[in-house]
Amino acid sequence: MVAGEARGLRLDAPPGDSTRPTSDRVRQAVFNSLESMGAVEGARVLDAFAGSGALGIEALSRGADHVVFSETSAVARAVLEVNLASTGMSGRATVVGRDGAVEVARGGEWDLVLLDPPYRFDGWDLLLAATAEALREDAVLVVESDREIEPPPSLDVIRVKRYGGTVVTFAIPSGASS
Repeated sequence: MVAGEARGLRLDAPPGDSTRPTSDRVRQAVFNSLESMGAVEGARVLDAFAGSGALGIEALSRGADHVVFSETSAVARAVLEVNLASTGMSGRATVVGRDGAVEVARGGEWDLVLLDPPYRFDGWDLLLAATAEALREDAVLVVESDREIEPPPSLDVIRVKRYGGTVVTFAIPSGASS
């Protein structure tokens, strides 16, 4: 269920276990933290490994200007498009069929990057280094994983929260003020 502008709307999830939707509890906690940091309103957001789009749609619902959703699965992208249409947020979104790591590497100065790859993902070092390069000086990175991640020296971890088997890490570019 979404909060903010699209409050109360339920989002569809792709069938099967190829995506791992973020629980409502975790999503709400993450975005409450991001709002308290002033990281959502007016932001240019990348929802890498978007799945159903729940994280990016939450960002749009809470005031982000635009979200790029990156998802390789055609089935998940179809569900994502339906979710965007049902929330009325398609006009502030771009959906691309690229891997999240590839989309990060393509660049763009992101204000907020949401990384939620499948738990079996093992390319953290390269992904986090590329992400650090693409962040604006005052940007925030949110990583959802099944374990704590070790960021490169170019990122400073500002908060780590555990929700059962999910670990959420908030990071900013090194030298930025939180």
